[in-house]
Amino acid sequence: MNSYERYINTINSASTDYLPRIPILMHWAADYSGFSYAEFACDHQALAQANFKIVEDFGIDTLDVMSDPWRETTAFGGKIEYLRNAVPKCVRHPLADSKVLESLETPSVKTSERIVSALKTIDLYKQNSFKEKSITGWVEGPAAEAATLRGVGNFLMDLVDDESYVCQLMDICTEFAVDFARSQIEAGCDTVGIGDAIASQVSADVYSRLIWPREKRLVDAIHQANGFARLHICGNINHLLGFIKDLHVDILDCDWMVDIANARNAMGRTALVANLNPVDDVLRSSPKEISGTLIQLYKQVGNPFFVGAGCEIPSGTAVENLRALCRPIVFCER
Repeated sequence: MNSYERYINTINSASTDYLPRIPILMHWAADYSGFSYAEFACDHQALAQANFKIVEDFGIDTLDVMSDPWRETTAFGGKIEYLRNAVPKCVRHPLADSKVLESLETPSVKTSERIVSALKTIDLYKQNSFKEKSITGWVEGPAAEAATLRGVGNFLMDLVDDESYVCQLMDICTEFAVDFARSQIEAGCDTVGIGDAIASQVSADVYSRLIWPREKRLVDAIHQANGFARLHICGNINHLLGFIKDLHVDILDCDWMVDIANARNAMGRTALVANLNPVDDVLRSSPKEISGTLIQLYKQVGNPFFVGAGCEIPSGTAVENLRALCRPIVFCER
């Protein structure tokens, strides 16, 4: 069974030889592969080479295009600064000082530089590993992208005092995310991840009324394009699980502060990703402890289950620790 088959079987609740490994690796992957973070984020060949190296050396089952949260932001006119040893910095949020939606640049999957760069990365993956490794693209969720365009503080205030405006903004973000997601699937992705971290910071009421319908539009569009949808919301989403289940995503990433047993109860047969604390359970842990924690989580929630962590594996994590995280765990029928 190759990585792609292992991955697809897990989503479909079918048997596999062992659990697929899909940890999020960005800064760590750049360091391990000898690239600066600036190269990893701005050069599609560096991003692809780093991913090829980590899947080869650690048995990871997916090739990933994630590097930072600013791809769509730059397509809307945001400006970023590439940093050698850190995630790029956004130095101009397009709507930070204005609520005029018409001032946004019109994003394009054909001409926006960093969007095209992501599609070029996927093309390299397809040329080398199509149907051998899973290929995962990413888009920003409606709330996350609106927050990057306005700035987080402005966005949260908009949710309080100008719901009509913030909904218009999220609609614009959603429609471009749909276009970008479809383009990634056409380019060769089997899965599109949706990162919507800011959603964990709002109430269940705000999420269900304002954010959920737009996430649902995006998930449905991914499914209509014959892709799988993976949702990643950093932070505590225990209060949102009752709504998230009705998105019908194929994979849910839960951060470490989420009770993953409750997530299983809420999400039914949705595939869950192991939610080890990236710092305490991975960076500061030992190989033996990492393996033990993974087995404990697997016994708690059962199949379908992916190996990973609650969020990105931190830079500075020992190679031996990542090897322990990615050590094959035999699939158990339950």
